[in-house]
Amino acid sequence: MSHYDVIIIGAGAAGLMCAIEAGKRGRKVLVLERSEKVGSKILISGGGRCNFTNLHVSPDCYISSNKHFAKSALARYTPLDFLALIKKHKILYHEKKLGQLFCDGSARQIVAMLLAECDEAGVVLERNINVTSLSKIEEFLVEAQSRTYSAKSLVIATGGRSIPKMGATDFGYRVASQFGIACTECAPGLVPFTFSDELLESFSYLSGLALDVELSCHATTFREHLLFTHRGLSGPSILQISSYWKPGDSIEVNLLPEIDLAELLEQHRDSSDMLKGILLNYLPKRFLQYAFSSWVKDKQLSRLTAKEKESLCAFFHSWALTPGGTEGYRKAEVTLGGVSVDELSSQTFETRKVCGLYFIGEVLDVTGWLGGYNFQWAWSSGYCAGQFV
Repeated sequence: MSHYDVIIIGAGAAGLMCAIEAGKRGRKVLVLERSEKVGSKILISGGGRCNFTNLHVSPDCYISSNKHFAKSALARYTPLDFLALIKKHKILYHEKKLGQLFCDGSARQIVAMLLAECDEAGVVLERNINVTSLSKIEEFLVEAQSRTYSAKSLVIATGGRSIPKMGATDFGYRVASQFGIACTECAPGLVPFTFSDELLESFSYLSGLALDVELSCHATTFREHLLFTHRGLSGPSILQISSYWKPGDSIEVNLLPEIDLAELLEQHRDSSDMLKGILLNYLPKRFLQYAFSSWVKDKQLSRLTAKEKESLCAFFHSWALTPGGTEGYRKAEVTLGGVSVDELSSQTFETRKVCGLYFIGEVLDVTGWLGGYNFQWAWSSGYCAGQFV
């Protein structure tokens, strides 16, 4: 049997950060990773350049059954703290938009940085290790492929169910259940929408078209691009709003977020121009061709009635769509819900029921917006747990 002070299961962003911080404190740390590759989500993030944090991180950008839980960790380890680590390793980066920070080079630089920090902190990392059982008497016993490890502290950093082809499983939730730790209901988050067959047929002409829109659901609004796909809707605005959507909900699309259509129509009330011609200044021709053949009628601006103007404003500023569903965990970037944060200390991430048991990262019921927020949660939760394990 091999003994350690801390065993961390999962070599993703949160697990590696926790290992680094615990190792710096002189703790004997073992990280167990079930695959050969560490930091799989880091490597695919941002098109291979890793959107590693966001300058505008705040607790309001996270979804949880306890909206206050994330405040402590996000305040104690901020985007500027992670940037200091990036600069220490001379990794060049840039802000793309909306505070999103990316590597100039490759996401592999982030993984290499974390592994270098682990080496410096004396962390032991074992790959291709499948944990088969966990138990606790005085210490935690971890069985993995005929090997047994023991430790006083056990950290679960195995992530959620999103992107199963990369090895995502429900392991963390099963561990929580084993030790009597409650979980909230899970669902795919930051995920494309799908349409019913009827809507798909009508939208097939628009596949591949992107629009700059303002998208709303349950009083939450995002302003980014929407993309029509061969299966439904995607793009940044859709991924963002999907985390607030429930089956059966409609979403409201403002197709003209830059202008007030009622004001525009009033300015052209005496014009002999056609409505479609004016709107070509603001919307793609392909979308307007379909819109005027399917949903609204083209007409000379001077001949529009008050009721027609009202209907046009309702369509272009608050077009209501009801998705049939989502692409599920297969395409979801994160998992909504997870291990209940009410079971943990927001300072240490240790469970209240089981001394020495910690959960960090995506496995918890804390989900951030698209754009580096979830990586920041991984860094912050891993850092904070690493100060106490």
